[in-house]
Amino acid sequence: MRSLAPVVRCLLLVTTLHGIWTVRAFTGTYGVNYGRIADNIPSPEKVVSLLKAVKIKNVKIYDSDHDVLTAFKGSGLELVVGLSNDHVKEVNASEDRAMEWVKENVQSWLPDTHIRGIAVGNEVLGGGDQDLEAALFGAIKNVYKALSRLQLADLIQISSPHSQAVFANSYPPSNCTFNDSIFQYMKPILDFFSNIGSPFSLNIYPFIAYKSDPQHIDLNYALFQPNHGILDPITNLHYDNMFDAEIDAAYAALDAAGYGKMVVEVTETGWASSGDEDETGASPQNARTYNYNLRKRLFKRKGTPRRPKIVIKAYMFALFNEDSKPGLSSEKHYGLFKADGSISYDIGLSGLSTWHASSSSHSLKDFSTRGWLWPSSLVLATCIWIVLLVQ
Repeated sequence: MRSLAPVVRCLLLVTTLHGIWTVRAFTGTYGVNYGRIADNIPSPEKVVSLLKAVKIKNVKIYDSDHDVLTAFKGSGLELVVGLSNDHVKEVNASEDRAMEWVKENVQSWLPDTHIRGIAVGNEVLGGGDQDLEAALFGAIKNVYKALSRLQLADLIQISSPHSQAVFANSYPPSNCTFNDSIFQYMKPILDFFSNIGSPFSLNIYPFIAYKSDPQHIDLNYALFQPNHGILDPITNLHYDNMFDAEIDAAYAALDAAGYGKMVVEVTETGWASSGDEDETGASPQNARTYNYNLRKRLFKRKGTPRRPKIVIKAYMFALFNEDSKPGLSSEKHYGLFKADGSISYDIGLSGLSTWHASSSSHSLKDFSTRGWLWPSSLVLATCIWIVLLVQ
């Protein structure tokens, strides 16, 4: 009888490697959105140096710009790329186009550029473009099919960020439900994401809620400052900040729709440091207070009153002020940093004095960039072949 030892060793290797290649899109609890709708911000190479200096590992961009992907190569930073709204319809219409996009913007950059997720569209549902809304699920599905065929579905997490417009109401949190006008598009996405284990991605802005009704919303409640908070009369849960309340409103909507096991991930949140005259609350002090307290809250690695065991993860919006963004003045002033790389306000980030230094000549590559990111099926097949060969 042949010894099973080689098989056991091989299976242990598969198990060990599984822990390496099954990568979550988010390491830790804190990340940042790297928007680039500006003509005066630092180069991607300098941005990588900055991110490493301040020890922010999770980064989300809104496209798949190859200059950015090149700059991130060998950095060790975890990157979520975006399939922008401009591409959603074409990717929905063609599986071949989805495959081309994934090969060109994801597969060809692995493993040296640590792409860990693809955000398909941004705030599509509730945006008013019904053709785009109708195309979103098909685009998501086609991108996932491409990842599966390339044996990358276990490496790359797929998501689609939503705005608060997908909800019919959010107060009190337990009363939140999905907006009827978009649920026909939302349901197949939720079904699909439930099956593949993707999170419900939500953009949360207490600043926008506060400036829309400053007479009735306590600024301290929006800024994580001491306040009396609110009591949800249905669940009897107490909330001392709006951030947690809005997350639990999303959980309530998911529960009501039958998706109680889905995890909410915050893909954008921030506070404007400046705005138009009627944008109440937009100031450097309030922005500093919100972002400092948000970071402190995330580092506690705790959940919300409704989901106390599910640690909240969030991407800050945004890394830089973006002077070319259209719309309200506040849209140009969400950055932690100004265009010249100086801080907009101090939230306690360390390492800022070193970020102007040139990048090290030694890339931060771990052994996962040396060909170890194999799908488990290939690893297992190889192991079995080796075992049979040596018997």
